[in-house]
Amino acid sequence: MKKPLSAPDTNRPAKLQAFDRLLTVMDELRENCPWDKKQTLESLRHLTIEETYELSDAILENDLTEIKKELGDIMLHLVFYARIASEQKAFDVADVLNSICEKLIERHPHVYGDVVANDEEAVKTNWEKIKLRTGNKSVLQGVPGGLPPLVKAIRIQDKARGVGFDWERKEQVWEKVEEEMQEFKNEFNATSNEAIDKEKAMAEFGDLLFSLVNYARFINIDPEEALERTNKKFIKRFQYLETESAKDGKKMGEMTLAEMDEYWNRAKSL
Repeated sequence: MKKPLSAPDTNRPAKLQAFDRLLTVMDELRENCPWDKKQTLESLRHLTIEETYELSDAILENDLTEIKKELGDIMLHLVFYARIASEQKAFDVADVLNSICEKLIERHPHVYGDVVANDEEAVKTNWEKIKLRTGNKSVLQGVPGGLPPLVKAIRIQDKARGVGFDWERKEQVWEKVEEEMQEFKNEFNATSNEAIDKEKAMAEFGDLLFSLVNYARFINIDPEEALERTNKKFIKRFQYLETESAKDGKKMGEMTLAEMDEYWNRAKSL
């Protein structure tokens, strides 16, 4: 059964007042601003995706000021969608909030009912089973088709694990990585100049990436975050190369690889 909160939220009135203020501002913009009047669910979509990536970047940088700003932008988008839907007599923000509350209560029977779940894995397993009972025909039905492929691989594997379809030990997963690496090497021999079957090589490379994502999951590494951190590291070092070589009167595109490596190695030591 649900336990009482450990301490009352003394700031709840201020939070409710702030949310009410946002709803009021949204209504005023929708009725009085030419740009806001024109927006549709479809026109906001790409902007919301952009804001989500900006939030993700702020989180990776651990920039709390930017996180607060980006959360505000995303919350604006959420109430904007609800406002547009209310104009179409489809639903309003109260329907949205009540809907998610009902779903959370239903899928947390270990908090709001008598089910026992003592660890994270038990919670995930219960979650997937409940979704199957309440209409989902497939465990993978909840994976959005529009997710970036790397993120989609993570979600697919998480959901399969939730119903017990998973390796037992990380050593087994690493053996699969090595197997896929060998299969890829068989399709694409780096020492051969012969033309490769691009479709087969692409399929094997996809299998290799999928297995690496799986291994990362087993050792609690978020592969999407890991890759983004490497992207940022490369950008930082490459920009150092550009800046420092320019100070020495050198131009990108005219230096030898050995010259560029000197700056690159210097950047790695920073």
